[in-house]
Amino acid sequence: MTTAVLVTALALSGAFATDPAAAVARPGPAATAAHATPSFRLVDIPMKDGTVLKADVFTPAAGTPGADRKGRYPLVVQPASWGQNDLEYIAQGKQLAADGYIAVTYTVRGFWRSGGEVDVAGPKDVADVSAVIDWALARTPADRQRIGMVGLSLGGGLTLMGAAFDPRIKAVAAMSGWGDLTDSLYSGQTRHLQAAALLAAIQAPTGRRSPEFARILAALFGDHDLPKVVAWAHTRSPATYVDRINAHGTAVFLANAWGDSIFNPSEMTAFYQRLTGPKRLELRPGDHATQELTSLLGLDNATWAGARRWLDQYVKGTGGSDGRGRPVELEVRPNGTHENYPDWRAVSSRTEHLRLGDPNLRGTGALGQAARTGWQKPVVGGTNSGADGGVAELSGLLDQAAALPPTVIVPLLPRSSAAVWQSAPYAAAQHIRGAARLHTKVTASASQGTAFGYLYDVNALGVGKLISHAPQSWSGKEPGRAFPLDVSLFATAYDLPAGHRLALVLDTKDPLYGGRTPLGSSVSFGSSVADPSELALPVR
Repeated sequence: MTTAVLVTALALSGAFATDPAAAVARPGPAATAAHATPSFRLVDIPMKDGTVLKADVFTPAAGTPGADRKGRYPLVVQPASWGQNDLEYIAQGKQLAADGYIAVTYTVRGFWRSGGEVDVAGPKDVADVSAVIDWALARTPADRQRIGMVGLSLGGGLTLMGAAFDPRIKAVAAMSGWGDLTDSLYSGQTRHLQAAALLAAIQAPTGRRSPEFARILAALFGDHDLPKVVAWAHTRSPATYVDRINAHGTAVFLANAWGDSIFNPSEMTAFYQRLTGPKRLELRPGDHATQELTSLLGLDNATWAGARRWLDQYVKGTGGSDGRGRPVELEVRPNGTHENYPDWRAVSSRTEHLRLGDPNLRGTGALGQAARTGWQKPVVGGTNSGADGGVAELSGLLDQAAALPPTVIVPLLPRSSAAVWQSAPYAAAQHIRGAARLHTKVTASASQGTAFGYLYDVNALGVGKLISHAPQSWSGKEPGRAFPLDVSLFATAYDLPAGHRLALVLDTKDPLYGGRTPLGSSVSFGSSVADPSELALPVR
């Protein structure tokens, strides 16, 4: 997204002093004495509806290993990211060609100099994937039996949609993509406004908004016609077509960030679990597309290296390992250790059930197995306590680069706006793996509202670093009557150090989202003997 735009600009300014094609043709790290530099050309690719997409093609030099007996090479198609053009993957395209692939990168319709209007992985975008493959098979020495796709962000989503609708695609690598676009825009029945605003801001100077997309954005920002938004997103969600992907047997590589503020990790773990073919999931600290950025400068990058190994295994059919035995790889926050598991369900070994206790005179309740029930904690609705999910694109990047997620001073959070529970210090480290789940009761003075749950790692000084969070909205409730509320926090892998506490915070306003709690209304969280409030914490 924004960071991807900046890095690509830097890459192009350094690589293309005058002529892009000439600059790309210079020998680089991929070139060896054994074979010459891959060829590069800019092309126009016509679509069936007459729209022309701008693209570039890297072709292996003669003699490069990877060709079949007829001289045909495996094909990799790379749709550009949101707001980017086909020059985004210059470094990756050159590397792929040096490794024996034909690499075709195209600017998605509606962006930059490609024709048409932005379709956001809709039917036109999906048809374009197949049309680009058709063009490559007709006009390059590409092998129709060895076709793969790689993409980042919008490109990542398009690789998955392509896998659903074109059975010729043998393998895909989707990085910082999405599984369920509805969940991306409206998880917890809550509008993700900062994420949507960021996407709209990037699109405005780089692409042409279709009338349909304009109506969807207006509905999302205006909080009206949300069923139409959900229906629009549903048709653009790979999860909607996962049965097709499974039927095709496509090998799927997924890589996302724990702090992705646009496509949350929980939607990716849910999508991953529904895949039945060859699959791999890698999750690391970071925000949207930040884990992959260094690759756009041609630098070593673990995510892209994993994607290339996946292509070698399932498209080229040579070298590499798919990690079939333990294909789930997690980089644990905040220490950066790596763990591998046979499946997502195996990342946690048990669930700790921590009761939410009666807040004391300082407004803090106990968080533990023996906490008391039979209480209510009111807060002033629609007011921000200072506990927030962070800033889209920035907060996850800071967590990746400096282990600095959104931070609060827990004792200073205003108890008039926030309900706070805190555990005793843990004698041993706690290994949190997966999605924590909160259950509580809510009594509100308005029929609609939103609660935001935050889980913090709190040190001896009361400084809390955000482990995970999530929103959950409600509507149509009878004012003054209690109802149950369940909040599933976004999945993570986090090691809580020995001597630290866990803190759970609930409030009713977060600038990252579009909440529904009227300002000044009353919202009370409660617990009873018959229906105790608790946090279900997955640990290893």
